[in-house]
Amino acid sequence: MDAIRPRIEAAFYGTVSAAKSGDVEAIGWVVVMALSLLLAIVAFFQTAIRDTTLSNAKRQGKAIPPPTYNVGLPIIGNVLAFAKNPLDLVWEGYGKKGEVFTVRLLTTRLTFLIGPAACEAFFKASDTELDQSEPYKFSTPVFGKDVVYDATLENRLQHFRILSMTLRVNMLETYIPLMIQEAEQFFANWGDEGELDLYAELSNLIILTGSRCIMGREIRENLFGEVSHLIHDLDQGMQPISVLANWLPIKAHRDRDRARKKMGELFVPIIRARRAGETKEDDMLQWLIEAKYRNGKPFTDDEVVGILVAGLFAAQHTSSATSTWIGMHLLRDKGVLERVLSEQDDVKKASGGELNYEALTKMNLLHACMKETLRMHPPLIFLMRKVLEPRPALGGRFLIPTGDYVVASPSVAGMLPDVFAEPNKWDPDRFLPPRDEDKSAPYSFLGFGAGRHGCMGEGFAYVQVKTIWSILLKLFDMEAVGKAVPEPNLDALVVGPVHGTCIIRYKRKKPLSGTQ
Repeated sequence: MDAIRPRIEAAFYGTVSAAKSGDVEAIGWVVVMALSLLLAIVAFFQTAIRDTTLSNAKRQGKAIPPPTYNVGLPIIGNVLAFAKNPLDLVWEGYGKKGEVFTVRLLTTRLTFLIGPAACEAFFKASDTELDQSEPYKFSTPVFGKDVVYDATLENRLQHFRILSMTLRVNMLETYIPLMIQEAEQFFANWGDEGELDLYAELSNLIILTGSRCIMGREIRENLFGEVSHLIHDLDQGMQPISVLANWLPIKAHRDRDRARKKMGELFVPIIRARRAGETKEDDMLQWLIEAKYRNGKPFTDDEVVGILVAGLFAAQHTSSATSTWIGMHLLRDKGVLERVLSEQDDVKKASGGELNYEALTKMNLLHACMKETLRMHPPLIFLMRKVLEPRPALGGRFLIPTGDYVVASPSVAGMLPDVFAEPNKWDPDRFLPPRDEDKSAPYSFLGFGAGRHGCMGEGFAYVQVKTIWSILLKLFDMEAVGKAVPEPNLDALVVGPVHGTCIIRYKRKKPLSGTQ
């Protein structure tokens, strides 16, 4: 500690000095430090009050607030542990406190619900009991005002109602040919053989497929290059620090705000041209343009842009990470790979060689591979809601106070040994009959959420990832480079593999030269 202290002091005084000189980012960090100190003082007194309330409730035999779990130094110990590795902190709390426990991060109380029984309190709740907008307010500068998590509950539900209509089976059927076209064009740019970073490649492909199905033909054909750069700046504007202070005047946030403004400038003329009837397409953009609230009022141009950006973000990050993780496991498991290839041949014969929605639904083993991958590597390690009224948990044993953030963890849920046998083993058969391990209890598998809080984009994700892997397996023989499956990047808000670690070696089954 004595050796570290001079370095901490030097960093502190250096930041203060830079702030005095007008460095904008340094000023932001000084503000954060001052606010953190103030919040820590407030948290100290709130903890004392909570402990007193807990003691009184125990004496009276009432339902009690969940036990608290603390590590390290008072006030800041939990913050440091959470910043270092949040999943380690949750596993430790679960081991010492059980299925329901609270971790305080300064003035914020996170109450974790671990296991199917505890998660019932999360996934059975209505939006008037648990609020999803407050925990995700940090995304407002990216998605825009008055949409998604910045919208009123009434408007948000109507936004989701229209979005759900664009993700029905009949719409998914129209998206598949677009996905196939984008994938085949993309893979045509690969050579006959070589090595590449699968994560980087699939991330680029999924931006293409997502933009074509979600943002529309005009953007994909005429403005994609510019939009892809804007998406990158919006993406970089969601830093871990953004969760705590999305208003900080750092470069990433300034670039984010400029990109969001430019996105509106690019989209509004397209939206207005479609409204005027100059063109009409069968895509998500068209649905949003024609959508109306229940009172007959159409969505504004800004609302359409914001919902499109939110939709693309949801499709891009989760599918990029999941499709890559599938490859990292599948290409290392020759037994499962051979069975998947055999399934592809069988489905292809049964469908007359056509890759369509019906064919994709028959790929049961590939579907199980995706579920197993999501069990081990969910893109969102935490799902959060704010408690609007006291929420009972574990059959009324605990009463979670108003103002707490309840947290379900797909990452922890998928690795519970009393739910999933040998959870550290990638084993897609656990999701097939007769095992069906995810059906042992409700809320066992949280890859796409569950219950009232299930992800409406689940069908789109399965179609997108299964389409891409069907084409990959048709065109290439592949193998993973290296023996170990890559580590997850826990520094990202959407968790994927560490960049640069997903190298594969590929060889085209039918060389391009042979088709010319």
